[in-house]
Amino acid sequence: MASWCVRAVKQSYSVVASPSLIRASLRLLCTAAQQKSGQGLEEDQNAEQSAAEKVLAEEKGQLEEQLKEVTDKYKRALADTENLRMRSQKMVEDTKLYGIQGFCKDLLEVADILEKATESVPSEEVSSQKNPHLKNLYDGLVMTDKQIQKVFTKHGLVKLNPDGGQKFNPYEHEALFHAPVEGKEPGTVAIVTKVGYKLHGRTLRPALVGVAKAP
Repeated sequence: MASWCVRAVKQSYSVVASPSLIRASLRLLCTAAQQKSGQGLEEDQNAEQSAAEKVLAEEKGQLEEQLKEVTDKYKRALADTENLRMRSQKMVEDTKLYGIQGFCKDLLEVADILEKATESVPSEEVSSQKNPHLKNLYDGLVMTDKQIQKVFTKHGLVKLNPDGGQKFNPYEHEALFHAPVEGKEPGTVAIVTKVGYKLHGRTLRPALVGVAKAP
C-alpha cells in the first residue's frame, strides 16, 4: 500500500512538472494579462476620446457664437453704409435741384418789378397811337417778363397765383388778413397781393393772399 502511494505521488509530480503543461499555463497567463491590459488601454482611449470631443464641442460653440457676432456686425455695417450712401445721394440730388435757390430768390424781385411795371401802364395809353414810345416800352417789358418766366419754368421755378375761390393752403400761401368777402366761401383765397413761386415742388416763396372768413 505504501509503495502504491509513492508511485501515485511521483506520477502526479511528473504530470505537474511536465513542460507542455507549463507552457500551456504560461500561455493562458499571458493571454489573460493581455486581455486585461487591452481592456485598460481601451478604457483609457475612450476616456481620452470623450475629453477631446468635449473640448471640440466647446470650441465649436465658441466659434459659432463668434460667427454670429461677426455676422451681426457685418449686417449692421452694411445697413449703415447703405443709409449713408442714400443720404449722400439725396444731398447731391438736392444740391443739383436747389443749388440755385438763392439766385432764384433774387430774380423773383426782378420779375415782380417787371410785372408791376406792366400793370401800372393804362390800357388806353397802350392801345392808342398817341404815345408810340410808351407802347414800344410796354411791349418790351411784356416780352422781357414772358422770357424770364420761360427761364423760370425751364429751371423748375413755377409761379403760384391762386385763383379766386381756391382753398387756402398754408404750405403755399401766406395769409395777410382774414375778412368776410361776399360771394367767397370761408377759408378760400379772396385776393392775391403778391404771387408766390415753387422750385421743383418746394415752396420758394408763398403767395401773399387775403382769406375770406364767415361774416
